[in-house]
Amino acid sequence: MKHTFFKKITALTLASSLLWSPITAQAALLRQGSRGNEVIQIQTELKKLGYFKYHTATGYFGSITTEAVRNFQAAKGLKVDGIVGPATIRALLGNKDTVTTSASTQGALDWWTQVQYIFPRGGDALVTDVDTGKSFHIRRTFGRNHADIEPLTKQDTEVIKSIWNGFSWERRAVVVSIGNYKIAGSMTAMPHAGIDGAPGLATVNNRSGGYGRGTNLDLVKNNGIDGHMDIHFLNSRTHGTNVVQKVHQDMVQKAARYITQQNQ
Repeated sequence: MKHTFFKKITALTLASSLLWSPITAQAALLRQGSRGNEVIQIQTELKKLGYFKYHTATGYFGSITTEAVRNFQAAKGLKVDGIVGPATIRALLGNKDTVTTSASTQGALDWWTQVQYIFPRGGDALVTDVDTGKSFHIRRTFGRNHADIEPLTKQDTEVIKSIWNGFSWERRAVVVSIGNYKIAGSMTAMPHAGIDGAPGLATVNNRSGGYGRGTNLDLVKNNGIDGHMDIHFLNSRTHGTNVVQKVHQDMVQKAARYITQQNQ
């Protein structure tokens, strides 16, 4: 199920405030499935040359980017494998010997320019509650303004209930670990908008949390909850009211301080 259902990624708007640090061309190796700001730079250069056909750089190395790289490699007499390695980077960037990547992989990372791509729909993560130190596994299933998530197993749900003393809308500071990333977040533990016993995406009645009739936003089955829960990140917004909630942002900052303390 992972990485098979959700393949559409929205266009990325780069924020001028992002910090960058170079990695050498010799160290870079980008291929289908890669994500991040370095992919954006490659896509931007390919678009300038007429190879990348999508209307904007997305930060996701998918089939369109692979085709663009292969066509560029063929035109330059390089090995045609669709992989951006040192030789392809040198040919693409000319005398620019570096590809840039975001400097920070830990702390309060921006939802809009970073986290939604680091943690795409269908992606899994390990969540650690700051106050108790307890951890559980989740999958991002939905969400545009923030991450809609589901615990992977009934055991994960039991850990969540032990932290929140049952299901609750209480905001708690959490650390979301994805590969080398440790991202500050704020989570609530109230399942809503779905029914575990019905097919995902079907139209159903009596969705959890009082959501009534609508699309069943429950994709991870037999995990002990009906529907999904929410995790907010830096600058993320609510879905219904489209606002940045201070209580969530306070928890994000609390989690960021915790990450900093753990690294000292």
